[in-house]
Amino acid sequence: MAGRSVRGGDADHTVRLLQAGDFARPPRTDDIAGPPGTDGPARPTRAAGPSRYPRGGCDEALVRIHDLAGRPRGTGFLADHHGTVVTSHETIDGLPRLALYGTEDRGCVVTADAVIPLPELGLALVRTEGLGVDPLPVTVRGRVDSGAYVRLPAGCWREARVLGVAGATYAATDRSHLLDGVLELAIGTAGRDALRPGGGAAGGPVLDTGTGAVIGVLCTALHSGHRDAAFAVPLRPAPDGPLAALLTENATTVPAYGADLNLAGVRELTVTSVAQDGPPRLAEVIERAATAAEFGAFVQGSTAVLGLVGDPGSGRTTQLAALAARRHGGAQPAPTLWLRGADLEDGDLSVEDAVSRALTRAARTLAASRSALAGDLGDLTPDRLARLSHAAGCPLLLLLDGPEDMPRALAQRLSEWTAGTAAWLRETGARLVVACRAEFWEEAGAGFPAGTLYDPRDRTGRGDGRETGDAGAAVDVGEEGEAGEAILGFLPPHVRLGDLREDEARRARARYRIPDDALAEPDARHPLTLRLLSEVHAALPGSPQAQVHSHTRVDREDVFSAYLDLMCLRVALRLAAGQGLRGPAVRRLAAKVSGQVHEAARRSLGSGRGELDRESFEEVFPWGRAPARLGGGTGWASAVLTEGLLVPAGTGYRFAHEELADWLQGTHLDLDQALLALIHHRPDPPGSAPTVPVPHHRIGPVIQALLLLARQHGTPQLFLRLEELTDALDTDPSPWWAARLLAEVLRRVPDATPYTPVLRLLTDRIVRRRQQEPTLPPPAELGPDFWTALPLPPGTRLDLLRRLVLADGAPHQAGPRFLDAVAGLLTADPTAVQTHLVDWFDDERPLPATPHATVAQAAQALLHTHRHRALDDLTELLVTCAHQRAEELLAVLAQDEPSAICRAVDRWARDERPARRGAAVAYGLRAAPHVRTEADRALLRRTALALLDHPDDRTVDGGALALLAHDPRTRARHLPQALAHFVAGDPRLPPSTLVPALATHPEPVLDAFHARLAR
Repeated sequence: MAGRSVRGGDADHTVRLLQAGDFARPPRTDDIAGPPGTDGPARPTRAAGPSRYPRGGCDEALVRIHDLAGRPRGTGFLADHHGTVVTSHETIDGLPRLALYGTEDRGCVVTADAVIPLPELGLALVRTEGLGVDPLPVTVRGRVDSGAYVRLPAGCWREARVLGVAGATYAATDRSHLLDGVLELAIGTAGRDALRPGGGAAGGPVLDTGTGAVIGVLCTALHSGHRDAAFAVPLRPAPDGPLAALLTENATTVPAYGADLNLAGVRELTVTSVAQDGPPRLAEVIERAATAAEFGAFVQGSTAVLGLVGDPGSGRTTQLAALAARRHGGAQPAPTLWLRGADLEDGDLSVEDAVSRALTRAARTLAASRSALAGDLGDLTPDRLARLSHAAGCPLLLLLDGPEDMPRALAQRLSEWTAGTAAWLRETGARLVVACRAEFWEEAGAGFPAGTLYDPRDRTGRGDGRETGDAGAAVDVGEEGEAGEAILGFLPPHVRLGDLREDEARRARARYRIPDDALAEPDARHPLTLRLLSEVHAALPGSPQAQVHSHTRVDREDVFSAYLDLMCLRVALRLAAGQGLRGPAVRRLAAKVSGQVHEAARRSLGSGRGELDRESFEEVFPWGRAPARLGGGTGWASAVLTEGLLVPAGTGYRFAHEELADWLQGTHLDLDQALLALIHHRPDPPGSAPTVPVPHHRIGPVIQALLLLARQHGTPQLFLRLEELTDALDTDPSPWWAARLLAEVLRRVPDATPYTPVLRLLTDRIVRRRQQEPTLPPPAELGPDFWTALPLPPGTRLDLLRRLVLADGAPHQAGPRFLDAVAGLLTADPTAVQTHLVDWFDDERPLPATPHATVAQAAQALLHTHRHRALDDLTELLVTCAHQRAEELLAVLAQDEPSAICRAVDRWARDERPARRGAAVAYGLRAAPHVRTEADRALLRRTALALLDHPDDRTVDGGALALLAHDPRTRARHLPQALAHFVAGDPRLPPSTLVPALATHPEPVLDAFHARLAR
């Protein structure tokens, strides 16, 4: 039972009893003991470091324990945040109830059932509440060296020294207990007097002077041959039991440093790292269950690295921050360290170097908050922290955000860095999540050794799929069928982060108070667009509801433009406040800010990482007085940084939102020169230094410039550029840029229909390339997923895929297949795809991968294989098609799916079109031999009777009678008429339909056969 609080006016009688037993007096400096064996003043002791070391009176760290008569029994300390007090067994021995005091005379009374006695250890645990005392850390070391200095409360805080360990006897009220490994302490004479039995010192913590951690509990009732020594029961890790559970809880929740560094200390250090290096805390984070599930599977598995791959604006940083928050705030907090690509340095050999710098920064911050030096925290090397965390079963998780921002020199050694990182992770047991663009992961992921990467197809996290020959693996945790996955199938194993799923997007719009119809698809599911639009809405006058409903439907570019205007206005308002400007002057100043922001975007284009160096930043946004053309004034740099438009990155600055930066930089890109350098490989001028290749992850501004071309000058201009890129696929020996630009631009245009001729050119080149080199697959960027993700009508898409199936490799060849992509579309939307797939029935070209089959036969096979999702729609489509291939497929369905054919002929029998009634007869007779249920037989009977009941069409009577003669329930009544039609040679009454009647009416049936033969 937890203790009952007696603070304030509760339990007046008990309070009076407790007040009578106050035993702790304020400490005096002359009470501090000198070195063991002396009674003089103590020498200055070593700093206790930034642990929770008690520097004032006993009340700050100790819990006083009394009986209900107010007599002091001893002290104790809290070992967890739930109020569990550790004390010596002698303080509670024989008492049915205890009164405990904490800070400011906060107290509680507990009964015996709140006490866990451990007399065999000389200890006791007491469950309390409301004492207002912080827990103390307990040592995680298995032993304490002889000669170590300690501090202990004996009337005041005194210094002592550990002499060694020995056996001692503890005489409890019921029996004596022999305790092994008891700490012998050398202390001055005054200290020995204070440690006499009954003096109130029993149960006090013995603290290491260097770390402030508890290494033992004072016991004044122990006896051994060394009469001059004081004794303490050591608190060592135990294998099981309540003390073991408490010590585990202490190590994971109460930080300690130095030699006693524990998991809680590691966690506190990493929390500090996330707070100072991570993104600002976001109030509106949409839980993305699929992403969280992949993170959880990764942490529980055994692989070392997870690649979180997504376009800028997809929420990579937000999801990393959410992961860090879950790990630090969970029931079992786990250490998680934040790293930024901009913090990597040229000379780094592995991620360990960045971890070391991050820990150093966090240590300085943490030590400053405790009025200590960073060195007081002890050894905080990455190896030590990682190994300690791994040993505790909570691997240190490193979150590397935006590795594209690493210095250019390090990027040129990327394979060396990834190999060194993999080796360090393997040695220490640490884990790494890398959040980056696809273009970066394409190279970085390939640099990790086999077995290192988390494969989302294997939720145990044990393999990366490379040994099976797979080109890559990904789980898309965005919207199903999302365009962003189109170019990622070729990447090393990764988790794909795309746009929000529809349910997540609805929740996000609701939180941001954005109407569902405010944005067009797919922008209505784009995380950054939603976030920036919410900021724009929040800045508008009026209520939030009035704000959002005052806007018309907008797209991503509209949102980016409005957000940029808003940020420039905010910066201008900060600048204006210092100059006393108002009204139109502020608007003019905002225009100047906008000009400087565009200048910053233009200058950052020349950087390999898309950032401004420090000198350029200070020229564009002065720290001191601005030039006259900017209106003078001061504070440009601080205003821009305070508003968060730009942020520090390494030795320079960059725009806070990468996608916004790409969009803004794209407006200043010289597209002709860029394509000339990237696609046509313009040679360097003679005598000039060789041009450094543009990093692949800097593709963003080029994509935005191409998209801007269509927005400003219409689709014909973009059409011509795309044709140039298509031609470059044949002329460029390494067409990465051409293929990736084609893929990215075509999947991002609102409608790809105007570019269908370019897409047909692409299909021709892909097929021709396969014909020339059968073992060479299509460019990964232009694989099947690209075509299924294009914003095209289903008919256009299926026509393009009909061309592309000729480029499929043999079934045994690895890699994605276009025919499989068609199957995926058919599964996702069977009704729409079936309509266009029957158009393939006229295509009799053989498939190179399977020469015995044609395109038409492939369509038949697909429709048959994936028939179950829209079977009735399929039968209607096939009968409407009136094609030989359709008739063949209907005949197969009559055998494989007789129930569906029975439903179909029942519909067709009532149709006014003669062709439908003819189909009802033909396929009803085909299905009849395969019918097994009474419901299907009833449908065929109803079909036959409906056909016979049609007054204007007697051509189907024979077939209708054949159906009735085939059915045992109607055979006797309708067999004579059926036999008459048979003898007369009715072509709709085949002989096979009368075979079942031989079993029940052999003579008339045989007579009819003889008569038919006679004719």
